[in-house]
Amino acid sequence: MSALRRPRRLALLGAAVLGAALAISAGHATAATTSPALAAASFTDDFNGPSGAAVDGSKWHHEIGNGADGWGNHELEYYTDGTANAALDGQGHLVITAKRENYGNCWNGTCQYTSAKFSTPQTFSQAYGHFEARMQLPRGQGMWPAFWMLGNDIGTVGWPNSGEIDIMENIGKEPGSVHGTIHGPGYSGAGGIGAGYTLPGGQAFADGFHTFAVDWAPNSITWSVDGNAYETRTPADLNGNRWVFDHPFYIIMNLAVGGYWPGNPDGSTSFPQRLVVDYVHVTTGSTTPPTGHQIVGLAGKCMDVYAANPANGTPVQLYDCNGTNAQAWTATNGTLQALGKCLDATSGGTADGTPLQLYDCNGTGAQKFTLNSAHDIVNSASGKCVDVTGNNSANGTRLQLWTCTGGANQKWTMS
Repeated sequence: MSALRRPRRLALLGAAVLGAALAISAGHATAATTSPALAAASFTDDFNGPSGAAVDGSKWHHEIGNGADGWGNHELEYYTDGTANAALDGQGHLVITAKRENYGNCWNGTCQYTSAKFSTPQTFSQAYGHFEARMQLPRGQGMWPAFWMLGNDIGTVGWPNSGEIDIMENIGKEPGSVHGTIHGPGYSGAGGIGAGYTLPGGQAFADGFHTFAVDWAPNSITWSVDGNAYETRTPADLNGNRWVFDHPFYIIMNLAVGGYWPGNPDGSTSFPQRLVVDYVHVTTGSTTPPTGHQIVGLAGKCMDVYAANPANGTPVQLYDCNGTNAQAWTATNGTLQALGKCLDATSGGTADGTPLQLYDCNGTGAQKFTLNSAHDIVNSASGKCVDVTGNNSANGTRLQLWTCTGGANQKWTMS
């Protein structure tokens, strides 16, 4: 949520379909190997507590005021502390409320709006891992909710040398779109590097809850909405500028009002507006080198466990090969395993279109796959093949069971 933001051209992506392309060759079944270190929860707030209660002060710090020049953006809100603009609702949510009221001093005189902003520089910072929040966004011209991070060395090196990762930003005049962006030396403010994600069918992010996340690894950051990966950035995207995403960052969430990028509220904007936060969860990234094999399929892409998340039910997806543990697979006892769990047909399904997922190994037919000489992977319970949905080679395409056709989207090779 940097200074001097101007409207950017959105990549109108719609709801991408998660997926997985599995690549395995007969004769490459391997013995079981030591499971890689699994991700662990490092920061969790589910905002449980009585209605009207303040946030947990051991986790969150209030940022107060209007900052220098409206936080560098000509924003119009005054961030307060206490519970007037931010409190638990008693139903497992934090509600940040933007109100139209005169309070405190802004860059242009008396502030006309109040809101709240929270950060964790004193309580939590981390390099790498999965950072996720589930939120229902406000609506209306001039609204600017954000879930983002700053490098914890900002006090010594300054911005943008510290780096900034915008996990989610929304401006009210784009009710169905969010942005994910990085800022650093040579690519900051309006020159930040990012992309947008747009909900399909004219939906708005204010209509319900959505999850916003990044998966951050050395030399790679991937953004997703509701599990749909829509953007990955690496040092190759920086036009020779320095990649500064190699040290701990802390979390920020806020609801701004007005500013250069969103523009100011107008007669169509109703108040109060609310940013409702269901949870903020962070897990660590694994530093254990991959111990299995890449499984390469359609368009030379790899079978990948979404977000390197070892939780039961995690989708498996087709994604650019990157050498991480999320793409390190072993074949043993008729199963395919990654992150210590098995490839599994959801709910034991055998019908065409049954999605595949990661699940605790349990020895059932839903987890038994035969690797044949034609490079098909056949599920023994259904007699059907592992298939890339819709023959779609885009990152994030879901893996499913489908009647074997001999098509390229059912052919796999283990590297």
